[in-house]
Amino acid sequence: HDCWAPYWLIQCVHALCNAHLLRELTFLAQSSGQAWPQRMMDVLLAAHRGCERARTQGITAVPSRQVLRWIGRYRALLDEGQALNPQRVKEQGKRGRAKQSDAFNLLRRLRDHESVPFTNNLAERAIRMPKVKQKISGCFRTFSGAQSFCTIRSYPDTARKHGVGLLDALRAAFNDAPMEFVGSGRIVTGFRLSASL
Repeated sequence: HDCWAPYWLIQCVHALCNAHLLRELTFLAQSSGQAWPQRMMDVLLAAHRGCERARTQGITAVPSRQVLRWIGRYRALLDEGQALNPQRVKEQGKRGRAKQSDAFNLLRRLRDHESVPFTNNLAERAIRMPKVKQKISGCFRTFSGAQSFCTIRSYPDTARKHGVGLLDALRAAFNDAPMEFVGSGRIVTGFRLSASL
């Protein structure tokens, strides 16, 4: 995810989206004049291209020596960045923590969450709508209302991912024969969408 504060409250293993990290690195490369952000982008993109190339060739794992090279370059750039952007210490007599630079905070996130898939945009988009609705409305009135919202939102989203047109999926649902998606195929069930409303 993109480090949006509410995500950290979810009890799970967290991973950061590299697409968001690339935006932050681009900003730092342009604003700081330091070389490590651009080189870190190069490492992340090279690893992403290598993984994509392996997938298209049907290879389930990138050779370990290549992975070790990427990890070595990644960690060396973290060390370089941290040497240029050390942690600020709290001033004597001031309350609270010392405000850290954007570069230091990014470097800390990069070190703490270094091994992840490149992006998880589909999952992030799926969870974003309930959070947007909650933000606009203030809250869901009941937990079952939140569950119903997610059920209803997931049906057209899943249909789209399986190549089914939105109109066809909604027509099937409102004709009391919504589609159920299993793996890459789909079957029609007797589940009534109206029962979840």
